[in-house]
Amino acid sequence: MANNLTKKEVVIDYDAIAKQESFKSLVRKKNAFLWSMTVIFLAAYMLLPILTSYTTILHQKAIGEITWVWIYAAGLFIMTWSLCHLYVAKANSYDREAKAIIAEYENGGGRR
Repeated sequence: MANNLTKKEVVIDYDAIAKQESFKSLVRKKNAFLWSMTVIFLAAYMLLPILTSYTTILHQKAIGEITWVWIYAAGLFIMTWSLCHLYVAKANSYDREAKAIIAEYENGGGRR
């Protein structure tokens, strides 16, 4: 049997939300964060093959027979976990801001 309860249909004007200054600000902050994270991540990863192929900097012994290549490579794992942790924390803050933007819209902030 079909459910005869009528639900209030909510119409969301996504164009109005996109025009809100608070939404534009969130998008700018999020994009700046994501692009900077991407540049840091790719630069650190691409630096390893460049330094090992074209220089001898990382071939020097650091601790006993362990060379700097191993330390750099281990550091990449640490960096990856750290960036993931930072990303999750920032994503949670962006989610809170998005909820505030939706609340602003629902209270008439984005409607004209």
